[in-house]
Amino acid sequence: MFNFEKLDVWNEAIASADLIYSISRSFPDDERFGLTMQMRRAAVSISSNLAEGSSTVSRADFARFVEIATASLLEVVSQTIIGKRQGFISESNYAAVYAAAVKQSKMRSGLRKSLGT
Repeated sequence: MFNFEKLDVWNEAIASADLIYSISRSFPDDERFGLTMQMRRAAVSISSNLAEGSSTVSRADFARFVEIATASLLEVVSQTIIGKRQGFISESNYAAVYAAAVKQSKMRSGLRKSLGT
């Protein structure tokens, strides 16, 4: 097992990516290379940056990757709002993504603090 797999915040990010993939499956075909792809890339970027950052030599470098993961999380939130406004995302799915994002944001904040940044 790699160190990043032990991080609760990474596991939450993986669960959120699963949720985004599930929700975006029902998007219209003409969004395949638009919002669908954008949301999926941003969702995957969250866990990927946490994994990559965990392998860095310094705490400051890891903290930088945590910041990038946080930016990707906020991308997903923004894109979820757009999807909801366009009628692609139900209120319940929107609420699930938003609640997960709030939880992950708090977890990332705690991780940053533990890294001394």
